[in-house]
Amino acid sequence: MKRWILGVSALAISAGIAGPAAFADDEEDVTLYRVFVGDHADAKVTAFDLDKPENRWNFETTGQSKLYSVNDGAAIVAVESNNDTVRFINSGISLQSHGEHSDIEITDPSAVEKPLTGPRPFHVIDHDGKLAINFDKGGYAEIVDVHELSHGKVETSRLTQARAHHGFVAPIGRNWVTTVASDAPVAGDSAPTRVGLQAVTVDGTPVGDVATCTGIHGEAFSGAYLAAGCKEGILTVTAGKEGVVTKLLAYPADLPTGQTTGTLLGAKSMQAFLGNYGAKGLVVVDPVDAPNVQYIELPFRRIDFVLDPANARFGYVLTEDGSLHQVDMLDGTLSKSAKVTEPYSMDGHWNDPRPRIAMAGDEVVMSDPNAGVVRRISKDELTQAGAIAVGGKPYNIAVAGGSGKVHDHAHGHGDPQIYKGYFEDSQVKDRPLSDYAGDWKSVYPYLQDGTLDPVWEHKAKAGTMSVEEYRAEYEAGYRTNVGRITIKGGVVSFYENGKVLKANYAYDGKEILTYKKGNRGVRFVFKKVAGDATAPQFIQFSDHRIAPEKTDHYHIYWGNDRAALLAEVTNWPTYYPSSMTPEQIVSEMKAH
Repeated sequence: MKRWILGVSALAISAGIAGPAAFADDEEDVTLYRVFVGDHADAKVTAFDLDKPENRWNFETTGQSKLYSVNDGAAIVAVESNNDTVRFINSGISLQSHGEHSDIEITDPSAVEKPLTGPRPFHVIDHDGKLAINFDKGGYAEIVDVHELSHGKVETSRLTQARAHHGFVAPIGRNWVTTVASDAPVAGDSAPTRVGLQAVTVDGTPVGDVATCTGIHGEAFSGAYLAAGCKEGILTVTAGKEGVVTKLLAYPADLPTGQTTGTLLGAKSMQAFLGNYGAKGLVVVDPVDAPNVQYIELPFRRIDFVLDPANARFGYVLTEDGSLHQVDMLDGTLSKSAKVTEPYSMDGHWNDPRPRIAMAGDEVVMSDPNAGVVRRISKDELTQAGAIAVGGKPYNIAVAGGSGKVHDHAHGHGDPQIYKGYFEDSQVKDRPLSDYAGDWKSVYPYLQDGTLDPVWEHKAKAGTMSVEEYRAEYEAGYRTNVGRITIKGGVVSFYENGKVLKANYAYDGKEILTYKKGNRGVRFVFKKVAGDATAPQFIQFSDHRIAPEKTDHYHIYWGNDRAALLAEVTNWPTYYPSSMTPEQIVSEMKAH
């Protein structure tokens, strides 16, 4: 496995986009994790703030719920498989990354009024601004728009499968994939046999061959890859230029025979997966470099395992003797272990009440059904930091939250009228190049590969053009060969096709422009004073702001003719922080 970790944006969080985040006087540093616990027997979900468990909320269900934290923790999905119901809870904690900082909004959690109903919901996939919920006995998946969900609306579309089965559906670039089952059941089982994975259109029409993956079960995303467990090995899936690309990573010959992987977790900041392998094993999966699959033997049977989103090197696994083990993903070993609860035998039914674990910053939180508590365990020392009584038999568990800054003012790009282009000349102020400092990536590749399609669909619902017309307009607007721009001090670097142009730029004034619609915008102009001869003489920024303020994204124009650039209104290459994920960019675009 490669010994490098992809960059992750620092969680410097504020309650509003507006305001110069690095300089505001009204900022407050906040760390808040909120825990959601489903009871094994009682029809309820209990939520509480980890550091202030007296802040507590209860949500009624119709039965036992499997909990998923989705949309960066903005929502909790409660799947009641035995009651044919999926409920949604607004966690009350909303995080939005803006590269050098993130924003946080904190409110009380609340139930989303409209649940989904259907025959046996089960697997939930959260990816690319979409939730795909498989209804095993219905032969379809409901696709939920997470942006609308964040506003309390459950808007869905349906992807139909060839036959009902216990499987999953997932978005891959502009495509979709679904598990495929045959009509022939396994001996002694009435359920259809799962045979593989197939690319389909959004309406379920097959567009490719079935990739063999016998007994396919368990799925996760990490980096550019989706992975799923099979009898033959681990199937990886990526989005290629010609469609979906699959590859089977066979289990090494020295692994115990007769075992498979049925659950996978995807690392957030390292392209790797952690999966189960039989009752007493784990596998670390690198989808690119050999060895692709490393086996870790456990001292006892596994109860539950989790990855640390804050430090991708480590995962944690709880075994039936009551011990918690730290998993080193890079070395493929158990790096430390400690007893954290009484033993819980894995004999009996798979759904018997046993502990479940989740991550909350520097802690592992663990439900302990027999004790009626949620335990707080230091992830570094593996020692208990506290226990929170919740009563009943706490079982499935999910966490929302993070750390950062809170503003006193409301969320938004300052005055919404200014953002729309309506302002007085007296409000426009000079701005420094430091407002645009950072490492930025073009969104044009995301338009090309279909990642931004949900944005055009969202615009079409509220606007006057079709999805195709919006996509065509932004195709012209976003088009560029410069994939990355870095701005540090007075130096601007343009990265194009493996080459870098650098130059120093100084402020050259501002220009107020009036558009055909009657609204206006401001270009902040910078002139080259030194640097590469072929670097542009002028660069002009437009970011919907009209006074000094750190930007979260921008449109940029460059060239050697200052006046000609001011006349350019059809091509406006657009850049977001390089640390933002495609999902975060889609969410940000749809919010504005």
